[in-house]
Amino acid sequence: MSRRIDIELTSQIADGSWTWRAAGARQPKGVVEAALVPSGEKVGSVLLAEIEVSLEGIEVLALSETKPQRSPEKTEGRIEVRGTPKRAPDVSVVLAPGSKRRRDDEGRDRRDRRERRGGGEGHADGGDERAERNDRLRGGTGPRRPGGRRPGERDGRPARGERPAAPTSTVHRNAMLATLRPEQIPIAEQLLRGGLQAVRQAIEAQNQAAKAAGKPPVAGDALLAMADELNPTVRLAEWKDRASVAQTAGKDYRLRELRAVVAASRTLTLDEEGRTMAKALQESLDQRTTALREEWLARITNALNDGRVQQAVEASIRPPEPGTRCPAELAVRLAGAAGEALSADKAPEEWMQLLDAVVASPVRRNVKPAGIPDDEVARQAARHAAGAVPALAKLLGLRIPPPPPRRVDAERRFSPTGG
Repeated sequence: MSRRIDIELTSQIADGSWTWRAAGARQPKGVVEAALVPSGEKVGSVLLAEIEVSLEGIEVLALSETKPQRSPEKTEGRIEVRGTPKRAPDVSVVLAPGSKRRRDDEGRDRRDRRERRGGGEGHADGGDERAERNDRLRGGTGPRRPGGRRPGERDGRPARGERPAAPTSTVHRNAMLATLRPEQIPIAEQLLRGGLQAVRQAIEAQNQAAKAAGKPPVAGDALLAMADELNPTVRLAEWKDRASVAQTAGKDYRLRELRAVVAASRTLTLDEEGRTMAKALQESLDQRTTALREEWLARITNALNDGRVQQAVEASIRPPEPGTRCPAELAVRLAGAAGEALSADKAPEEWMQLLDAVVASPVRRNVKPAGIPDDEVARQAARHAAGAVPALAKLLGLRIPPPPPRRVDAERRFSPTGG
């Protein structure tokens, strides 16, 4: 059974026939005889093709222009009818969305339409109840369902698209404030709000208010000295609150936030309690990252065992940690499997998909493709990827590109004492 699709002419072969593909896509594609292509067409032309799909492939039966030109309309002999234009209202009223008047008007319109359809008085009443219920839902109000929930609410869970607020703790901060002298508490509260910068802003605001009232400024230097003295204690109390939340949440605590809490512990002067908490969090972080790494390696290994080379290469692109690397033995196995899968017998589309994954993988420079499909698009993709996969250059007869330059730390390069 034939059907019609838009195709794009991609190139012309030496024997006069044309290669084509579906307009705007890579697949399907094939070859069409030159006799079917209208004269004057060139590479990139889009034509309407009548095709027939069979087990052998796609056969193009006929080609024509996608949008045939229309003959100019004849305007001679027409009679133009001019009527009285409708007069627009002198005043236009635009109701705000969700207003009561608009909802009432919509309700009356729906009720009138039901009555014209012969819905009856009982149906109109039922429709009014439904309209009123829908109006209340749009406005965010409405009767509660059994169990004390409004429509759209879930039992104790946030609505879709909303994120639950991260748990917080102020136990250690409150305990720290309770040990301070009265004159130190305002400084510590400012440090909790925004660090030393918040203290400076508060001093500046207080001096401006004193100047406007004709009073002398406050002793800013003494207050900043007190803030410097209190800052380590305040930061330690803040960190202990974050650490206690991380310990309580356990595996439900986000890994990124846990890593930040552990990293922050190295910038503080910890007491005995703080060192105990930091050690426990470091062990938890190591356990979770080790589990993720083992799961990642197992995913690659299982995919290779099942012959799913594409999935194995794609899994290697996304390690659990930015610095995580494949073991040498697994990397060699992955590169060998990817090279064997990149054979000339593979379908060009599948070959290019696997090549894209190999280019983004950490084993790209060790992959040695077995061959390149006899397809111009695939060969062009191989030329573009030869810089990342050097073995492709040998298959294409090109000079093997040099390895990428070694990255040098800018600070080390321009250090006055560096070699």
